Amino acid sequence: MTETTPAAAVPSTAETAAPVTADDAALREAMNRVRIEVGKAVVGQDGTVTGVLIALLARGHVLLEGVPGVAKTLLVRAFSAALGLDTRRIQFTPDLMPGDVSGSLVYDARAGEFEFREGPIFTNIVLADEINRTPPKTQAALLEAMEERQVSTDGVTRPLPDPFLVAATQNPVEHEGTYTLPEAQLDRFLLKLVVEVPTRDAELAVLRRHASGFDPRDLAAAGLRAAATADEIRAAQRAAASVAVSDDLLGYVVDLAQATRRSPSVQLGVSPRAATALLAAAKAWAWLGGYPAITPDHVQTMLVPTWRHRIRLRPDAELEGVSVDAVLGSVVQQTPVPL
Repeated sequence: MTETTPAAAVPSTAETAAPVTADDAALREAMNRVRIEVGKAVVGQDGTVTGVLIALLARGHVLLEGVPGVAKTLLVRAFSAALGLDTRRIQFTPDLMPGDVSGSLVYDARAGEFEFREGPIFTNIVLADEINRTPPKTQAALLEAMEERQVSTDGVTRPLPDPFLVAATQNPVEHEGTYTLPEAQLDRFLLKLVVEVPTRDAELAVLRRHASGFDPRDLAAAGLRAAATADEIRAAQRAAASVAVSDDLLGYVVDLAQATRRSPSVQLGVSPRAATALLAAAKAWAWLGGYPAITPDHVQTMLVPTWRHRIRLRPDAELEGVSVDAVLGSVVQQTPVPL
């Protein structure tokens, strides 16, 4: 998986091993139909679409970072339409309050008591748009929901729908009016995908679509249809979680994690939770490709998008222009691969 999108360094499904079972084949075909449907609205971001799908299969969440205008929001909306799940959008602004996200107690004058009014977090897919434009206090409203898939208010715990995915977009942190996401918030995202400006050919295809009448606000008119059901998604998640992992591969993941902590450019390496996140992402990618067990290639492919937001560089390394992605690339190169 490259710095920009997942697909560029990953073989296509057609190039991988045969499905393990007929049920797996049908589920995998449904997931691939989702990618095809999203492609009706989004051009040149195939890898990012695959990354969002991997996050869903691994029961994780995804953070999309890119400058305004590269179709981050459209991508999530198209993904939601292709899955046919309930979706709500939260536009994060500086004055957004935690209750605006998770819900709050509202007094019912007729009943003479308070009742809980659900916030937009109670849905299958949450589009957290421009999440880094709201202060950390409001961002924290997502912590319990993303980790435990529940919301606790006034001593009552309310479960969230299943499947549940938070797809957040953010502008690069150096843009005006943005807040740096706290480490605890970043750690809740399985993947961080960098959405780049499309190539010339892809941008030309975008313009041709708009010239022929494409309206990004009307995805139904673009022909997007639901390609998978909630039951199929849950079954695919279970299938991805069942992909086999050898002890050698587990040791390889641990060695990679420990290598980040020893890197001279790193102030804070990845945690054991990050290692489990990499394992889940590698399993999802292996299953999507038709493999019964993960390989070192699956681990290496998923490492950068899974760990790039979980590492803190030393100040002197940042001043020298060292990037997190480059450090992780060095970690992969210097860590022995199991035979």
